[in-house]
Amino acid sequence: MTQLYLISPPQIELVKFLPQLESALTTGLVSVFQLRLKNIQIQDLRALIPSIRDLCHEHDVPLLLNDHVHLAADMGCDGVHIGQSDMNYADARALLGADKMIGVTCHNSKDLAYDAAEAGADYVAFGAFYPTTTKDSGYRATPDLIRDWVDATTVPCVAIGGITAANCQPIIDAGADFIAVVSAIWGHPGGAGAGVTAFGASFRN
Repeated sequence: MTQLYLISPPQIELVKFLPQLESALTTGLVSVFQLRLKNIQIQDLRALIPSIRDLCHEHDVPLLLNDHVHLAADMGCDGVHIGQSDMNYADARALLGADKMIGVTCHNSKDLAYDAAEAGADYVAFGAFYPTTTKDSGYRATPDLIRDWVDATTVPCVAIGGITAANCQPIIDAGADFIAVVSAIWGHPGGAGAGVTAFGASFRN
């Protein structure tokens, strides 16, 4: 069954963000949380991690850090997500060890995904599937890409990019292991918990 992979909003204020994150995690529907803050100083990011990590662990949700492999290793994160222009998989694995999770952005390319999977990545991420304001990747993936991947390999795949509770069904039907979501959760008019619950209904259909 498809699971929810929650990504942080691009900027956070910790005091306001922690209750929102807790409302999302309390649903029991979030399987992975990625802290993705691009425009932040390392020392500021370091200061945010302990509270977020501890809250995730209270709900048995792994915390992945975007890009910052050294920091993830230092701060007890459960893994990292790396892009094609970030640290390569082999170096990230050497730093993190065998037990941490490493996911790799593969855009809309099966070739990149096969390379990552063969190297040992724990999951590959395809996208964007729909227009998104969170990250203008310039790439478009399709449900057929997910379907082909699921038919060819057992390595989990994550679908990302503009996905909402209203448009996620074709991706679920294609067999995506995870749907990664940002705006549809944090921008939900009923709050983050309601946003997560809306996806939960889609997963059960």
